[in-house]
Amino acid sequence: MKVLFPVLLFCSGWIFSQKTVPSDFKKIPEILDNTELLYPFIVPDKKYEYWSVLRNNPDPDKAIIYESQMPDLMTLNDPAPEKGFFQKCLGENCFSYVLACEKSRSKYFSNEQQLRDFIGFVDNLPEAILIANTFGYSVDSANQLGSSYKIDNQHISLYLSKSKNGSETKKSFFIKINRKTGKLEVKSNGFY
Repeated sequence: MKVLFPVLLFCSGWIFSQKTVPSDFKKIPEILDNTELLYPFIVPDKKYEYWSVLRNNPDPDKAIIYESQMPDLMTLNDPAPEKGFFQKCLGENCFSYVLACEKSRSKYFSNEQQLRDFIGFVDNLPEAILIANTFGYSVDSANQLGSSYKIDNQHISLYLSKSKNGSETKKSFFIKINRKTGKLEVKSNGFY
């Protein structure tokens, strides 16, 4: 009897301390866990004649991840920047960058902050996920604590994850993104 009470107390504490996502949050569609599929949903803060998302690849056809409608009679021959956002390695196909044309002049967005500036006002869920990605958070479609969202007029709230040192151990985070400023409020929910 002396052992049973502490065991029951421990088990009830463990069960009631399990983290859950509030019922007003929806599951993030599985397709949005791939960063490259988020770019078509970007609504840039400024009006550009043309913009594209590229990876550092010397073959122009393989470099294009996404491009907006290219205007007639436009040729862009700018070299790729040496660094970009979502840097994975050194060499080819290791990072991405945005090339935009404004007033017939090309402009690069080649780091995480510049990508956030390019996005500006957070119009939709894919933009919110991209912004969170620039801070190292990602969608874990296998778990609701790493793949949930809620949108209101001023914020997009997300439950996303972060892997610890590339291992299978993941930590859940509640992220609230101000749609106007793109600023994040982050709260850890612990490992799952």
